[in-house]
Amino acid sequence: MSDQLKGKVAIITGAASGMGKAMAELFASEGASIVAADLNEERLAEVSKDITDKNGSVATVKVDVSVEADINKMFDTATETFGKVDILVNNAGIMDNMAAIGNVTDEMWNKVIAVNTTSVMMASRKAAQIFLPQKHGVILNIASAGGVMGGAAGATYTASKHAVVGLTKNTAYMYQNEGIRTNAITPGGIATNIVESMKGIDEFGMGRQSVGMPTSPAPGDAGDIAEAALFLVSDKAKYINGAILPVDGGWTAY
Repeated sequence: MSDQLKGKVAIITGAASGMGKAMAELFASEGASIVAADLNEERLAEVSKDITDKNGSVATVKVDVSVEADINKMFDTATETFGKVDILVNNAGIMDNMAAIGNVTDEMWNKVIAVNTTSVMMASRKAAQIFLPQKHGVILNIASAGGVMGGAAGATYTASKHAVVGLTKNTAYMYQNEGIRTNAITPGGIATNIVESMKGIDEFGMGRQSVGMPTSPAPGDAGDIAEAALFLVSDKAKYINGAILPVDGGWTAY
């Protein structure tokens, strides 16, 4: 442990499993106080125990990231428990059903956009309002290879993650003189439980998406993303702003 985040307070959404869990535990081991936000309270409790068993500092909060009141609740938890917020990681996300645009339903579109994109807007908006007066803060968005490629997922997920990339660049530019940094990671295939969110797979879309899958390397693990995230939110990356960092084993290099 090198205490890269000593004294920092980090909010992480989707922190109960996968990449969010890995980031929460790594950041805590590096000295950060963690606000772990997720909809799954049972898994949140496991993360909390893992962190506290190693003498880390953590508060958990049940959050549906598509609900603004819940977004506000996680920031309130941070300030009430730890007195401030220094880092926001917008990690929570869900998959679509691989449908091409002709088969996209309003229900699927609205759900995925709400969780993957609108939540990032709402949380980043709240973070900016907190960061501006204190003249410092870091936002890290977990986008996807699907945010820079056209055939890695269905139309809805692809659109949602492209929007996250755009939000990242715009936020970075807008606040570059205000002490606020905003970056994104675009993971490739990572062994997580996100596939649990996939229902009613569209056969046409899956067939087209599968054509490009042989170019994807073997899946990485959540720790690969956590290590990249640690660097980007730390002071070692103080001159990195507006970056879209692929952590995908070379998938998008094809």
